[in-house]
Amino acid sequence: MNSSAKYNEAVLFEIDPVCHMNVMPETAAGKYEYNRKTYYFCSPRCVERFRANPDQFLGGQRGTGKMGSDPSRETGVLLDTMGHAPREGSDPRFSRAPSQIFTCPMHPEVRQIGPGFCPKCGMALEPEVATLEEETNPELTDMTRRFWIAAISTLPILALGMAERLPLVQLILATPVVLWAGWPLFQRAWASIMNRSPNMFTLIGLGTGTAYVYSFVATITGLPVYFEAAAVITALVLLGQVLELRARSRTGAAIKALLGLVPKTARRINPDATESDVPLEQVHIGDKLRVRPGEKTPVDGIVLEGYSSVDESMISGEPIPVEKTAGDRVIGGTINGTGGFVMRAERVGRDTLLSQIVAMVAQAQRSRAPIQRLADVVSAYFVPIVVIVAALTFVVWVALGPEPRLAHALLNAVAVLIIACPCALGLATPMSIMVGVGRGATAGVLIKNAEALEVMEKVDTLVVDKTGTLTEGKPGVVTILPGGGRTSDEVLRWAASLEQGSEHPLAGAIVRSAGERKVQLSAASDVRAIPGKGVSGTVDGRSVAVGNRALLEERGIDTSSVQHPTEVLRNEGQTVMFVVLDGTLAGLIGVTDPIRESTPETIRSLHREKIRIVMVTGDNRTTAEAVARKIGIDDVKAEVLPDAKVEVVKQLQQGGQIVAMAGDGINDAPALAQANVGIAMGTGTDVAIKTADITLIKGDLRGILRARVLSRATMGNIRQNLFLAFIYNILGIPIAAGILYPIWGWLLNPMIAGAAMTFSSVSVITNALRLRKIHLS
Repeated sequence: MNSSAKYNEAVLFEIDPVCHMNVMPETAAGKYEYNRKTYYFCSPRCVERFRANPDQFLGGQRGTGKMGSDPSRETGVLLDTMGHAPREGSDPRFSRAPSQIFTCPMHPEVRQIGPGFCPKCGMALEPEVATLEEETNPELTDMTRRFWIAAISTLPILALGMAERLPLVQLILATPVVLWAGWPLFQRAWASIMNRSPNMFTLIGLGTGTAYVYSFVATITGLPVYFEAAAVITALVLLGQVLELRARSRTGAAIKALLGLVPKTARRINPDATESDVPLEQVHIGDKLRVRPGEKTPVDGIVLEGYSSVDESMISGEPIPVEKTAGDRVIGGTINGTGGFVMRAERVGRDTLLSQIVAMVAQAQRSRAPIQRLADVVSAYFVPIVVIVAALTFVVWVALGPEPRLAHALLNAVAVLIIACPCALGLATPMSIMVGVGRGATAGVLIKNAEALEVMEKVDTLVVDKTGTLTEGKPGVVTILPGGGRTSDEVLRWAASLEQGSEHPLAGAIVRSAGERKVQLSAASDVRAIPGKGVSGTVDGRSVAVGNRALLEERGIDTSSVQHPTEVLRNEGQTVMFVVLDGTLAGLIGVTDPIRESTPETIRSLHREKIRIVMVTGDNRTTAEAVARKIGIDDVKAEVLPDAKVEVVKQLQQGGQIVAMAGDGINDAPALAQANVGIAMGTGTDVAIKTADITLIKGDLRGILRARVLSRATMGNIRQNLFLAFIYNILGIPIAAGILYPIWGWLLNPMIAGAAMTFSSVSVITNALRLRKIHLS
């Protein structure tokens, strides 16, 4: 899975010595060692060109750049996409702060400081991390201005062209349209040729350039001119760029909505008990903050006093407000209800859950799904093939077409070049991924990478941990059976004294029960955790152990006297912990972790999705099977040690099953990494969340259903886009070449081809934007 540098830390770049693009070593397309120095490249073609003659390129080598120490910034000059410094005031796109990293939505490996265009596909780069501030998009502003000037100038050209009058006047009017308004299109076409990466702008440049140059020569020689075709196509392509840029800006709406949740100030309670409103940047860990009714929670923290209900729907996707009282956690950005509370700041800045969500969504939106490889392979051969088809079209019409043969040949060849622009094909996957990942974030489903989103719809087996996934993760003591003449409080005291330093949920239940009974605890020493079995140590000079049957068997302790009550408790779904004092059985404690209210219905829904559910737990088999029967689990793997969970996943995969693993603990991390899709509960440990491919903010199985629906909808949307792109070109190219002329006398005017090309790109983006409205249930 791709990793990404933290956005607010320094980012190291190497400069591709061939095309001078900024390249991150960890995401470089290739590297080559020469004279004891390693050079990094943006594409395999650049590697090949460098390997053939390194000295040819090293004269222009710019060295390594770093945000904060980039050589281009030391002189106050910002390099453009081709590695050249723009003239002062020559390009409004380079007016932003040079520290911002821009990237290509179709080629996320293309990253540079400042705006520009992608040398691979020609698309305008966009900020890698969205910001809440409304910024003027310099690319959109520039393209809009060029479009309106081109459109106004094209109208008289079109009128004169249709009347076939005043070719010299047409030349004068068309020149600024094609050469000034259309200059960015030619820039990108030239960049694609220089980088050996033909794209839509290669075809546009060839088409409009050919029509303009031919008409220029025809003006002198007295032949028919086609300035209106060159001008109209230029205007239509610029219109397409404007519409595309506007539509693309809407794909980041989900991140902007999340950023909008964060308040700008917080009300801090000072040490002298006075209160003041301070900017959010001045809030530090440990600060006491007051959250009044209707306000947004400023940062992540713990409620110290007060009571309220908090609307967490914008983060978790759950519409019902969550009650909060002392000791409960609150999330920054959530909206407080009618009550008020005082909280202690626990996580601030980039460490808050909301900041991590934004970073994760941004990273996922830039990742590439495996299905994108199809479009990549097709695109690599598509443009050269189109150029060949256009050339053949020209030759055939010159040789066999009706008079005027040259005019027919030119117009049909240009129509082929324009209508075949592969922009829709390139946009098909990344636009859907960007919108789909954003939609998931607003429903509490965080997708870490596009591959997980693609695989999720294919999952046929779900492996789940019991505690914290199927259950609440907040077990409580319900039974204490003392032995040897001891009381329940005595058994609880020995167990809780030993367990008070443990973070295990069962240990927490025992310690909480002791607190509720006001049992006085003692300090424990020599405490040793025995993975999958229990814990041992010394309390008040006596040897104490708390654990399962395996722990007792290891110590040779007979449990036959409590076998019957143990089985009764386990059949009721209780987890039984044995308490051993000085090598003898002192009693047992029954703990129950309530099943989540949503679990049974979610299990039924997953079954309707034809997903087999396997519960993996370290709990006793009787207890595990009792829980499984209650909620309808298909298979149970009980008494599994933490390090064996990954083996369960491997065995299922070896059987040909596509496995998703859902868990929340540190011991689930290896299995989450092994699974085809790892799903972490947002209420679990940071290790599990960082290891998983998908994180469910709310932390229950309903999020898995949402992820499944989201995956199916996104992949369906991508397939629709690819179909639209492929069918458009499959039908459009032959028609543009004139295949229907012998039958019905139909020819495709290049201006109509330009309009169709614009429509294809916008239709793909519009279709992708429909994902914002899907209902995740």
